[in-house]
Amino acid sequence: MLHSLPENLETLGADIRALRKSRGLTLAGMAAQLGRSVGWLSQVERDKSEPSISDLRLIARVLDVPMSMLFGQSAAPSDEAGHVVRAGARRRMGSDEDGLLEELLSPDLTDDFEVVHSTFQPGARMLAPQMRPTQELGYVVSGRLDLTIGAHRFTVGPGDSFRIRGEMHHWANPYDEPAVAIWVIAPPVY
Repeated sequence: MLHSLPENLETLGADIRALRKSRGLTLAGMAAQLGRSVGWLSQVERDKSEPSISDLRLIARVLDVPMSMLFGQSAAPSDEAGHVVRAGARRRMGSDEDGLLEELLSPDLTDDFEVVHSTFQPGARMLAPQMRPTQELGYVVSGRLDLTIGAHRFTVGPGDSFRIRGEMHHWANPYDEPAVAIWVIAPPVY
């Protein structure tokens, strides 16, 4: 499905709107969870009003994303905005404290999918299996990962790809080198 492009392709408001919709939240439903009016949230999504730090903290909690995801807007030259993401301008998602560093390769979250660059440090592992209402495809660029998808266990390495369709899954990198993977996730969840 093609979407019309937002006026400003790199806006906080467009990302909040995309995340809200991907979670099936209405403006009224999310506004109620934030303790704000529908009009205020609509203005934030259209970049007519700027949320405070405490508003951003609440928005991140309601959308279940790291707060850093709402800060990482990198300015791009006007002819590149919405089309090109330079290596040094990737938006980091979360922190790498748990051994996983993720960066958004997509220009924003306004498409039906997002593309993420993930680096799994040696010894890193997902703390608990998780299930998301997404379809995901991963491609391993380097290193190896142990994956559990549903009841199946796999070890994947460079050039291997895998798919997760809303299934319980878990990853671990018990190996001595970092593993790097590129993910395509629909709908966007970060």
